[in-house]
Amino acid sequence: MASNKASRDGEKIWKTNIDKVNAELVTLTYGTIVAQLCSDFNNQYAEVNKQLDKMGYNIGMRLIEDFFAKSGLQRCGNFRETAETISKIGFKMFLNITPAVTNWSADNKSFSLIFDENPLADFVELPNDGRAQDELWFSNIFCGIIRGALEMVQTQVEAHYISDVLRGNDTTEMRITLLRYMEDELPPDDE
Repeated sequence: MASNKASRDGEKIWKTNIDKVNAELVTLTYGTIVAQLCSDFNNQYAEVNKQLDKMGYNIGMRLIEDFFAKSGLQRCGNFRETAETISKIGFKMFLNITPAVTNWSADNKSFSLIFDENPLADFVELPNDGRAQDELWFSNIFCGIIRGALEMVQTQVEAHYISDVLRGNDTTEMRITLLRYMEDELPPDDE
């Protein structure tokens, strides 16, 4: 899928097929969830990051069905097409943003998404406890969403942030690496 076609498709789907939700409501609700997790786990940010990823994974496993139903797209033919679809259609459909796809590895199995804007991070200040700036990945739910959604189409990836403007970095960058394409696997004890 050409990058320009993906951009047009994402814009068309956003304008015609998506029920809109107030962005500030989403931002504030998500911020409250992160704050509660920080409280529940006594500011153990590594555990908060795991919980956000786990929540995202479960969301992604269900969100992929909505994605296919509203986009009318078929499965991607290669990992480059997957990257463009995530950026220009997936993020556009659900959040009206389009992170840039960049920094491809030589083997085309790893790329970065650069976020110029992140609606989850609006109005956010990380806790000033001397640790959150180094340990908390505030938008880690996105990593889980991507992992969960792609796993439902037999694509196992690893996703993690390598920088975040909330931590004082110049950019917010997520790295996504293809681990393997999974075969249709039967659950244990199924015949």
